[in-house]
Amino acid sequence: MSPDRAVLQRALDRGEQEGGSVEFKERLTEDLHLSEGRLESLAAQLRHRVLSGEGEATYVVGVTDEGGLAGISPAEFSESMDVLSLLAEEAGAHIEEVQTWGVDGVADDGDGPTKGIVGVATIREGAVLEDDDHIVVGTAGHVDHGKSTLVGSLVTGEADDGEGNTRGFLDVQPHEVERGLSADLSYGVYGFDDDGPVRMDNPHRKTDRARVVEESDRLVSFVDTVGHEPWLRTTIRGLVGQKLDYGLLTVAADDGVTETTREHLGILLATELPTIVALTKTDLVSDDRVTEVEREVERALREVDKTPLRVERHGIDAAIEEISETVVPVVTTSAVTQRGLDTLDEMFERLPKTGGEVGEFRMYIDRTYNVQGVGAVASGTVKSGEVEAGDELLLGPMQDGQFREVEVRSIEMHYHRVDEAKAGRIVGIALKGVREADIERGMVLLPRDADPEPVREFEAEVMVLNHPTRIGDGYEPVVHLETISEAAKFYPAEGQLLPGDAGQTRVRFKFRSYLVEEGQKFVFREGRSKGVGTVTDVGTE
Repeated sequence: MSPDRAVLQRALDRGEQEGGSVEFKERLTEDLHLSEGRLESLAAQLRHRVLSGEGEATYVVGVTDEGGLAGISPAEFSESMDVLSLLAEEAGAHIEEVQTWGVDGVADDGDGPTKGIVGVATIREGAVLEDDDHIVVGTAGHVDHGKSTLVGSLVTGEADDGEGNTRGFLDVQPHEVERGLSADLSYGVYGFDDDGPVRMDNPHRKTDRARVVEESDRLVSFVDTVGHEPWLRTTIRGLVGQKLDYGLLTVAADDGVTETTREHLGILLATELPTIVALTKTDLVSDDRVTEVEREVERALREVDKTPLRVERHGIDAAIEEISETVVPVVTTSAVTQRGLDTLDEMFERLPKTGGEVGEFRMYIDRTYNVQGVGAVASGTVKSGEVEAGDELLLGPMQDGQFREVEVRSIEMHYHRVDEAKAGRIVGIALKGVREADIERGMVLLPRDADPEPVREFEAEVMVLNHPTRIGDGYEPVVHLETISEAAKFYPAEGQLLPGDAGQTRVRFKFRSYLVEEGQKFVFREGRSKGVGTVTDVGTE
């Protein structure tokens, strides 16, 4: 018996014991189970199951009252999970995980004969953390400038030993912090409740990370955006398309501002990300050296038309109020003496989440899944507007440049079924009318009445941050725009671009067309070369 099947069998064996935490349901429907009086009764039943299980209950859906495997259609299972999600919310709980199995013997649900679905939903006490209470911070900085050590000290509250011991907490692959569609969010996380910071005892222990998520009223995730990796390769892949809220750039006091520092700073600011600069390793140098490097940082910021704001001088209130695309707070820190860490704590506790854009619904697709009982699921961050279950949308461009009509079957956020999702939220949207194999990263979801015009090429203003030689016609980097990652050819207006140059260029995708709009920011890279750009003019095919 496979481990997954064993989960189902254990739930069936436990049965609906009197006062137990397991509940059997063949199916749940909106008309019947959410009717007046019925909703309150079922929510009270669910609450009782959760309390009986010491904060956790198990609902087995698609089975008879006696625990026999009945199986229901994918559409019925999807509706059942929607109803169960609303019941859980009413009971002060949430669906944490859903596992499904196919069984024989179910009627046609409109899409042709299909196997039935049996699912086991794990329900936990406590509401799902709203995305408004979760900020995501992208860290950057020259290698050995104390980036991981600083984050390690923040998430654990432990002082570094001067040899980088807190950095060891983060020497792991990015992995889930919260179950569900916000997978791979960070390589470090901590939070806050009414009593202050909620930190991890052992970041290597997944249950410890889960505890932080459960106990926190506000969550801060750190994402290693640059480091040894090319810009955005980790960010796009690790964030599931989520927009970063803030940047944190580290500059070591013993080394000062380097070319890599300037490159990373340029990328963070060129993508219009509000950024904090943390001056690290101040315990290794004299006060005079600290002052000298502070001035180096301020000069580097002014060179790119940004205004530095020393938090020690102007205060935390000013930093929180002024931080923007043009004002960059500078915090002096040491992971060894813990200087400045309380300042960063207070800033991260109080900084607002950056909002999404207004306008019609738009979501660039970052990942796709095929979920048994649900079908094709496209995940990403809602870029603008909002979407509701039942909405009719356009998906594309497909390989031939056309868009396909699809329908929103259901929406999930952190395994929590929701009726709608607004700009800035990470969601998974189950789509009817398309196979998962036909959905690709970089495609976009739009309202059905939109009139999108995908393009193969566009004009852009670019800045070359690092390149060993001149860039001429036919230069071929990878362009990262929204969730698009595609090889493209450059054709500079002046014939060439040199390192440090800014200029116009025509950009042509090598293989296919995408939906690109004026004003969108992008990053390009090829080998050690890096640069940033803004779309200035979009021609149509």
